[in-house]
Amino acid sequence: MPGSLRFRVPALFLLGIVLFGLVAATIALRLFSGFTEQRSLEELRRQARGIASLYADAALRAADEGAQAPDFVAGTLEDATGDQLYYVGASPFPGQDSGLQQLLEAHVPPEVRTLSRQVTFEFTPPGEDRTYLAVAQPLRLERDTEPLGAIVVATPRTELRDQWVPLAQRLVLAFLVGAVIAGLLGWWLSRRITGPVLALSAAADEIGEGNYDVRVPGGRDDELGQLSRRFNQMAATLAATEKRERQFLMSVSHELRTPLTAIRGHVDALRDGLLEDPELVQASLDVVADEAVRLERLVGDVLDLAKLNAHRFTVRAEEVDMGRLVERAFGTFQEEARRREIEYRLVGDAEAPTIVTDGDRVLQVVSNLLSNAFRWTPDGGRVEIRAATENGTVRVDVSDTGPGIRPEEREAIFVPFISRDHHGTGLGLPIAREIAVALGGRIELESEVGKGSRFRLVLPARLAG
Repeated sequence: MPGSLRFRVPALFLLGIVLFGLVAATIALRLFSGFTEQRSLEELRRQARGIASLYADAALRAADEGAQAPDFVAGTLEDATGDQLYYVGASPFPGQDSGLQQLLEAHVPPEVRTLSRQVTFEFTPPGEDRTYLAVAQPLRLERDTEPLGAIVVATPRTELRDQWVPLAQRLVLAFLVGAVIAGLLGWWLSRRITGPVLALSAAADEIGEGNYDVRVPGGRDDELGQLSRRFNQMAATLAATEKRERQFLMSVSHELRTPLTAIRGHVDALRDGLLEDPELVQASLDVVADEAVRLERLVGDVLDLAKLNAHRFTVRAEEVDMGRLVERAFGTFQEEARRREIEYRLVGDAEAPTIVTDGDRVLQVVSNLLSNAFRWTPDGGRVEIRAATENGTVRVDVSDTGPGIRPEEREAIFVPFISRDHHGTGLGLPIAREIAVALGGRIELESEVGKGSRFRLVLPARLAG
């Protein structure tokens, strides 16, 4: 179709070749016509000088021998040179009609009639309708003497044109052959370009319909091959994203269903009067409250992740005592550590600084790191939290004796909705890292399989006051 890329590429390619051919042919013809004209002028000058010299030699020789002036026959010289001969002034052609001389003098420039030097000019001879290119050479018997007249050697301009017409014909033929070859090359090139583009278009349609497993060949080492490989990477990323979203929906639905089921069961028992003992009633209410807090935390994590992804997450600037903040986070998990007989230690900096940051968000990050540590530390293991100041930064380390993290999994654990044990939403560590970045810091990870892991929160020490 005229509007398709497959048509426009060879058309533009062919148009470029045609324009280039026309420009090149025009330049070539102009150069060749100028060359032939210059060469013809040089030939005319040479012939004019030769005839004038021949006349002078023959005239001097005749004078020395006491003979008549040389009998030049114009027709014989014209046959020999292939050009037309005329004269101005004294006739070098005995017996030639002098009327031609008078007519010729009326058709040449004034500088020719002065007989002073060789002159190149154009004129139309008497009785002709063609323009001639001519050279007038003064006739002298001896050098530095007054000329007797001038011999004019002329050739029609049409003969000059006839010299480059064959070249023009060959150029036209070469141009047509080149245009055909260029058209075929453009068609082949368009197939090479549009083929992968059409494949990409079809694959994009497949992805638009939800088929993220589609791939396009990407073996070429050019821009289209690079585009195909990037497309395949995009398709793989979309497939992985869809997989994470499905996993997230399953995880969230499970996480929501569990507390909701518990809340509903206890509410139904309380509403139906099945629990009469005040202690049982209070226990049921405690379960409902705990599950409501769990739901609130889950919804908060989802909202935090959405804000972080939309870059609408805001942080406050306030004075935060890092020592007290770490102690507060440490106290939150003391009961769980006691219940699971986990060795739980706080190693704090005696002079932990007060920095300017968002205290609630820092507490959220540290709590998420501690929650992850307790989740993977077996009963009877060890969890340690340590705060320190070093090189203008505040560092909070959370170490555990869990199973450790393999190198190939260390980046994946910070991807939302991915959980190594397929339990939970997998939002704790991703949210912790995004919040740390929003606070101007980072999270570092050191881990050894079978021995445990250490997560480190690094924040800039912007001191208060």
